[in-house]
This record gives sequence, C-alpha cells and structure tokens, in this order.
Amino acid sequence: MIASTLIRGGAVVTVDDEGQVLDPGWVLVDNDLITDTGTGEPPVRARRSADLVLDATGGAVMPGMVNGHTHLFQTLFRGLADDKPLLEWLRDCIWPGATELDAEAAHAAATLGMIENLRGGATSIVDHQYIHGAPAIDDAVCRAAAEVGVRLVLASGWADRNYHPPLTESANTVIDRIRPVQAAWHGAMDGRISVGLAPLIPWGCSDEAMESTVSECRSWGGSTHLHCAETAIEVEMNLEERGQRHVPWLKSLGVLGPDVQLAHSVWLDDSELDLIAESGATVVHCPVSNMYLASGVARIREMLDLGITVALATDGPGSNNRQDMFEACKATILLQKVDRLDASALQPEEVLAMACRGGAAVMGRRDDLGSIQPGMKADLVVVDLATPFASPVHRVPSALVYCATPRDVVHVMVDGKTLIGDRVFTSLDEKAIVARATEIARQVFRRAGIPVRMF
Repeated sequence: MIASTLIRGGAVVTVDDEGQVLDPGWVLVDNDLITDTGTGEPPVRARRSADLVLDATGGAVMPGMVNGHTHLFQTLFRGLADDKPLLEWLRDCIWPGATELDAEAAHAAATLGMIENLRGGATSIVDHQYIHGAPAIDDAVCRAAAEVGVRLVLASGWADRNYHPPLTESANTVIDRIRPVQAAWHGAMDGRISVGLAPLIPWGCSDEAMESTVSECRSWGGSTHLHCAETAIEVEMNLEERGQRHVPWLKSLGVLGPDVQLAHSVWLDDSELDLIAESGATVVHCPVSNMYLASGVARIREMLDLGITVALATDGPGSNNRQDMFEACKATILLQKVDRLDASALQPEEVLAMACRGGAAVMGRRDDLGSIQPGMKADLVVVDLATPFASPVHRVPSALVYCATPRDVVHVMVDGKTLIGDRVFTSLDEKAIVARATEIARQVFRRAGIPVRMF
C-alpha cells in the first residue's frame, strides 16, 4: 500500500490566502494529508520518504475542485432537453424519466457521473438527489461514492407540494426516509461522505416542511441545500403567493444561515445580497446551466465584493450536458466580463478560489479542503499544460481557467489515494461502467415512453 506520495516538477497552484504559485514546486503527501510543500527541487528527506513519485513537469498541481451543485441521476438524461426553458424541461424530460428510476439506475448514473467529475478535476461533489420514487436510491448513490472514491455530500432533495406527484412527499416522510441514510452514511468512509437535506425549490416547499426539515438536518450538523432565485418567474411566483422574494422568505422562517447553500441565485436584488452576506450563507454559481436554460446572469462580482462565499458548479447533465468544472471556471469569468462590459470583472485566481475554497465551504470543510498547504486533505489534481492548447504558459492560473479541459487531467488524488494515474483509473473499469449506464438508460426511457436513440 502506498502511504506517501511526492509530486514534483510542476507549478503548484496553492490557492492559499496569498494565492501563491510555487513554480516549480513540490507537494509531499502522507496517507490522507499534505505534510509539506516547497519551491524548486524537493529535499532529500522528501524523496526518501515517498513510496511513489509523480512527475508533474510541464503541468500544474492544484487542489481538487468541488462541483458544488449537480444532479447525478441526470447523467442518464444528457442531451434530451436542448432548447427548453426550466419549467418546460422539467415537464417534458425530467419528470417522466425520473419517475422510472430505481436504485440500480441511480447507482449506474451516479457511478458514471462521479467518473466524469473526477476526469474534469472535481474530487468533491454535492449531489442534489431529489428522486425517491423507489426505495434505497440515496443509499445507492452513497454506495457509488464509497466504491469510486470521490468525496460526496448527499443533499437529499424533496418537495411536498406543487410538484410532480410521484416525486412529492411530506416532511414526515422525508425525515423518516433520511434518518437511516444519515445513520449509515454521514461521516462514513473516514468522513469522505456526508448527508444533508435539500428542499427542491421554494414553490415546491411549504413553510412548515422547510422549518421541520431544516431543524432535523441541523440536529446532526448537516447542511441545507436548495435552488434559489434560479429564474425570474420563480421569484414572481413566490411574490404572488407569499409576498416575499426568496431570501427574505428563508430569513423569515429562521432558515437562512451559514449551513445553507443557495444554488443559482440569479435573480437577487440588493437587499437579498445584503441578507446573504449577513447570514454567512453560501451561493453556488452554475454559469453553464444558467446559459443553457436562458435563466440569466448571477451577480457574482457584487457577491464577492460583499464578502459572500461563492462556490462553482456544473448543475446536472440534464441542464448542461457536461459536468466539467474547467468549463464552469471559464464560463464564470467570461459571463461576468460580457454582462458587465468589463474585461477585468474577474480574475482567474478568483475563479480558482471559488472552485476550490468556495467549494470547500459547501462541503463543510473550510479548514481542511480547498488549498495546498500542510495539514490539508490530499485531494489533488495534476493538469498537463505542455499542450498545443495551453503552451506557452505565461501565467499558470490563467492557463488553468482559460485553456485546460478534462483531456489535460493526468493524475487525480482523493484522501491521498491515486484514483487516476497517467490518465487511467487505477481500480475501476471505465468502459464497463459506461456500457452499463448506457444500457440502463435505454431501459429507463423505454419504461418512461420517451423515444431516444443511443449510440
């Protein structure tokens, strides 16, 4: 068993408070922790202590990114909802197919989606898993994470009203369903897996259910994760029914706080941004999905200026088609530039901090994830930059944000274990996993009566 790994020769993008880049640099890992870093050639003691040496020459070593909001079951749905706005996309694609998902399908979709995330440099995932039409789906997703080796927050989703009836459940049902999942998986795999609750959308959740489920989640220290102000029409729906926009509504219920994550957060006014900043809640930005569904542009520059913690995410493959965090990074920075007509609206270093440290906040791991420093968890990605697409490299953070793609990911490590080495999964049969998910997707859509053609 490899207990100690030395990564040497590449530019180490630390994403620390100073934004240091050690170029060239080295990182020493012992078991699941980063124990030392430095510039230049690693010292003799580091070379002698390492069971494995990875050469990152011509590349960059960065913290594993966090995909702060996705729906892994949608791995089976990619490409089926092109050119549809959110509510039409739900009605015509997601609801009919999701109703036919069982635990086997959820496991296949999650496994494939986790592999996709790892290949895209994301070592941690928040899965907003709101499909519970069959037993043991949450358990199947957690089991997939245990097998693949990713870091996972299972954000178990629910709606108790105004939603597709087969996917609607009462607050009591939600609480009864989550308790055995929480007991089995919260803190499992040496803390690699955790469990929270995820109200789906404000218009699908009653006040009473919001209050009771958040209270339940807080009883074990879990986080609450929900879609917030994703589209203008949803904000109008809340104003018409409740007389409040989304964020004031959450505050009035006693829900808003540092353990709350607000996915999308596109249609927020100034007062809502102030409330989020005061509460310590986190915003999870999904730029590609917001463009794909024509939902709008989130006010990321203003959020950062107010001190709001912002994480990045792909959203589910059903409303993006890819779970590619490099793409999310590039889209984040370009979308702010063009929306504000300001070429300097965001810097690559800020975007990497959102993808890594902002994501660590979403995972509830600010103190040991998201940067390359001694004492932090060894969740690391080595990216090849000696390619025609990135070279010559004048500034490494810029190359990572603007040039890198999943094809450039060479090594991926989670908890000190190398999951991808030299672009190959070390303990998984990737082709078999792809084939299984494709066949199960055929079965799901056949049962749902959705005509699809798969290659």
